[in-house]
Amino acid sequence: MTDETLRCPIGKFIVPEAYTDELMAQWKKDIKALPALMREAVKDLSDEQLETPYRPGGWTIRQVVHHVADSHINSIIRFKWTMTEDNPTIKAYHEDRWAKLADYKLPIEPSLIMLEGIHARLTALFESFTADDWNRTFFHPEMNVTLPLRRVLGIYAWHGKHHLAHIAQAKRSFKA
Repeated sequence: MTDETLRCPIGKFIVPEAYTDELMAQWKKDIKALPALMREAVKDLSDEQLETPYRPGGWTIRQVVHHVADSHINSIIRFKWTMTEDNPTIKAYHEDRWAKLADYKLPIEPSLIMLEGIHARLTALFESFTADDWNRTFFHPEMNVTLPLRRVLGIYAWHGKHHLAHIAQAKRSFKA
């Protein structure tokens, strides 16, 4: 496997040419399903297995689970800012530095519970959005780009699958 394949086992997010109702519905389903899929992916893993990196120099399974919870906390805040402000500038964060903080050594259960709550709330928000709501935007200062919520939905749906693939990749290394 190439380093790029190890980093992005499902490939990078591709901006679609069109945001069809079917595509948006699939992304919403992906968001709704992530907590259960994440819980299933890490079910019955030992502490030693949770310390397995998904690639050389990459995060451990434990760090990946905590990162997804942190990232998706940021996502709900970004969606809410965008629904209550006009093109807000969001706050970027140093996810690599967050992954080195003490809470990333905790058991993963608190992060799994957080994901369940965040995704239940995201799902409720998404079901309330109108077509115009999905066109609302925020400015991402790190990327220097204005993003519509419909694209952000796709990015977070992709993000969950991306990290589930990292966990599967790490698990393959100890199933030999």
